[in-house]
Amino acid sequence: MKQTIVTRHRVGNIETWLKGHQDRLDVFAPAISDLKTFQDTNDPNSVVLIVEVTDMQKFEAILNDPSLKALKNKHTVLEPITVSVPAKV
Repeated sequence: MKQTIVTRHRVGNIETWLKGHQDRLDVFAPAISDLKTFQDTNDPNSVVLIVEVTDMQKFEAILNDPSLKALKNKHTVLEPITVSVPAKV
């Protein structure tokens, strides 16, 4: 079932991170149908992604895959990566 989620994290260098957009699309393609990128106005190295997830288990597995550490480092991704899901109200 498709679900909209929000992820937030900081990056070491926004220009380097932005250049990795296609890599993110490629890596998460098995689990998402859309990805929108936002940057905080008061902190250019803080980013938010709004993601249309088609398979949450696959998404979480990809996000936590230790083999992607080198790619995260290349794109200057800083931990933690916070994932938020819609609240059930």
